Order: sequence, then C-alpha cells, then structure tokens
Amino acid sequence: MFTIRNALRRGHCLTQKIKLTKTTKQLRALISTGPQQQHGTFYEIRTYFIKPEMNNAFLKLTNEKIELRTSHSQLLGYWSVEYGGLNKVVHIWKYDSYAHRAAVRAALAQDSQWVEQYISKAMPMLRSQDNEVTYLVPWCQIEMPPKQGVYELVTFQMKPGGPAVWGKAFSKAINTHAKAGYSHLVGVFHTEFGLLNRVHVLWWYEDPDQRAAARHTAHQDARVVAAVRESVTYLDSQKNKLLIPTPFSPLK
Repeated sequence: MFTIRNALRRGHCLTQKIKLTKTTKQLRALISTGPQQQHGTFYEIRTYFIKPEMNNAFLKLTNEKIELRTSHSQLLGYWSVEYGGLNKVVHIWKYDSYAHRAAVRAALAQDSQWVEQYISKAMPMLRSQDNEVTYLVPWCQIEMPPKQGVYELVTFQMKPGGPAVWGKAFSKAINTHAKAGYSHLVGVFHTEFGLLNRVHVLWWYEDPDQRAAARHTAHQDARVVAAVRESVTYLDSQKNKLLIPTPFSPLK
C-alpha cells in the first residue's frame, strides 16, 4: 500500500543514492585528475644487465657501433652504473609518439648493419633487459648540465593514486632542493608503462665528492627537510644509482 511514509522513505533513499553517486564521482575525479601530459613526446628508459665477464666488451662494442642506432632516433644519455648496481647500463631515448617508436623499431629490424654488426654480438653479452615508458612531469623540462660530470638517478616508488595524490608534495620537495642550488636537476620522469606511481629524478654533479658535500649541507637546510618530510608520507620506497656517462653519451 502506498503511503506518505513510504514515499518519504523512497525519497530519502533516492537522495542518499544521489549523494553516494556524487561522492563516488568526486572520488574518481580526485584520483584521476592532476598534472596531465599535454603532448605525445615520451622517453624510454632502458636498463641492460650485462654478464660480469662481458661488461668491458659490451661497452667497447656499443661505443664503436652506437651511431648505427642513433641514426634512427634521439639518444638523451647513456651511462654505466657505478654505485647502486654493478654491470648495468642505463640509456634514455626520446620519441615523438608511440607511432614514431614503432616505426623506429621496425626500421631497426630491417637494418642489416645494426642487426649483424651490433645486435647479434651484443645480445649474448646480456643477462636481461628492462624498459619503461616515461613522461616528463609538466613542471619540468630537460636542463642540460653546465659541463661534464656524474649523474644520480633516484627512483621513487610512490603510494598508489598518481600525481593527483602526491604530485604537489613531491614537486615541492624536488624544486626546493634544486632551487637551493645543491644540485643541478636534469629531468623528472613519471612512468606510464612499467611499475606505476614510479618517478625517476635525474640529477647532475661535478663529481661524487661534490654530490656527497651537497647532500650533507642539504640535510641541514630547514626548507629542504620540511619539504622532504611532507613528501615521504606518500613514499613506499626509494633507490639511488650513481651513473657515469659513456664517451658517446649526449649528456656528459
């Protein structure tokens, strides 16, 4: 039987449903929105794990034949890992779009010089390979270092939720450190394919001792300490690598 009480109950349920729907949409918007990629350019970060006994031979071969690869697409930098993992190289390649990368990979497969003079010799020297597709965060551009030096690649595994959750605190921590002049910020890369909620920060230093001295001073800077303290509440883990540029690396 239809009564005023039933109508009121139904109206109350409908109101609650509408409120719940709005809350859910707002929550989804909060999770999904934040700094967005505005163009197609991305950077592929590749890590090769070399058989220990083949490390020198691999680097020598790559030094001799890298032009066969760079004739197809732009290499940002190529480094040997000095600390934070032995017998590894890290290299970063720039692409205009996924279609651009697909075309490059197809052309490489048909490049007999590349296949015969490099790939066929280099692959047996490797234990494994890894790659990630990353975008520069919207508040950062590639900044070339003033001269040759060493690099630190700091990898932050952030808590789930994306930049909408942790982006503001993270950018504040990085920019506070960079603007204070403790080190030169080269680029900040947010992973699109690979482990999500991962950010790679590439720093430049004159040498490892300058890096050690800069960190010691930064740890006593109240501005840096406060910014980092806020950011780490969103952090799951962190790993650092000290990188030495190869002779053929554009980033020296």
